[in-house]
Formats: sequence, structure tokens, C-alpha cells
Amino acid sequence: MSFRHLSLVDQIIGQADRALRTLTPGNKPVFHASPAEPLLETELSEKERRQSVGLMRVNHCGEVCAQGLYQGQAATAKLTEVRDEMDRAALEELDHLAWCEERLRELDSRPSLLNPLWYGLSFAVGAGAGLVSDKLSLGFVAATEEQVGKHLQSHLDKLPADDDKSRAIVEQMLDDEQQHGDRALQAGGQPFPRPVKSLMSLVSKAMTTSSYYL
Repeated sequence: MSFRHLSLVDQIIGQADRALRTLTPGNKPVFHASPAEPLLETELSEKERRQSVGLMRVNHCGEVCAQGLYQGQAATAKLTEVRDEMDRAALEELDHLAWCEERLRELDSRPSLLNPLWYGLSFAVGAGAGLVSDKLSLGFVAATEEQVGKHLQSHLDKLPADDDKSRAIVEQMLDDEQQHGDRALQAGGQPFPRPVKSLMSLVSKAMTTSSYYL
């Protein structure tokens, strides 16, 4: 639900509530149960477990960033249909957030300690893009989802071969992210030039490297 019809104070409270829900452990899927749910846990070596933990922590952090980005864009979008698209995407991404969090618990680990920082930065970037124009905002979503897709594909190559549960989650996330990017372009998003995508890739690398360990 969009907050734009509420007073400024109510909007601030609503955004703060969403931020807390994103950053507080215990998220539950909104639409779909985890694709890993019907799969049996496989035995991993300690090295394999640490590898899976690091990669799933990165994926979880990426979903935290997605929530911040979409919420920031929805808060400043000018057209109702664009706000609705951002709200819809944010809700769908909550499934990913919950799946990754659940998998981290199963691997006896936790989300990144840097999540509040990355959420705040993502919200600011999303709000800034929305203030410039809806086309830029939608284009930013498409470019971001392209970067996320590349990371997820690389994670499929890096995850332990026997970690079926983590692999099932990443495969489903990859399909969903591609759909979100396509929808953003179909809604009128402006494709980003290669130099801008390269800069986004550098920022993304900073996030993935730090969240892998922290």
C-alpha cells in the first residue's frame, strides 16, 4: 500500500515501520513459501557451510537494499502507476528476504551487520532517482536488477554443489529478478548507458565484499 495519500508525519512513520520490518529478524514470506522448503538438508563440510553462509548473506543484503531502493522510489514517484509498481515489487521481494533469512538460520548464521547502512543508502538513492523523474527511477530498477542477476548467476557457480536448498532459492530469485527488470523497462524505464552500469557495478562490489564477511 502506498503512503502518498497520508500526511507527511504518517508517511514518515510508515516508512520507518517498513524499514524496521526489513531490518528486524523474523520476516515471513508474503506470497510464496521458500523453494528450499521441500528439499532435504544435505551434509556440508565446514568450508562449504562458510561459503554458503557468505553467499546467502550477500543475497540477503541485496534484498535489504532492494527494499530500501523500492521504498525510496515509491516515496518520491510522481505517477500513481509507478508508485504502485514500486510497492508491488517491494512486496514480491519480501519473499526473497524471508527465504534468505531462513536459509541463514538453517546454516547457523545471521544476516549482515551492515544491513542498516545499506538500507539507508539505497533508500536515499531510490528517493533521489524518483525526484529526478519516473523514467530514471524505473531505469534504475532495470539496471539494478541486471546487476543482481549477474551476482546471482555467479553465486550458482560458487555455491557448493551439494547445497541444494541454497541453490533452489538462488535459482528462483534469479527468475524473479529478471521479471522485475523487464517490467520496469516495459513501464517506461530509461535504459542506462554502459558507463553508469559500470559505476553501479563498483558500488555493488563494495556491498557484496563487505556483507560476505560482516
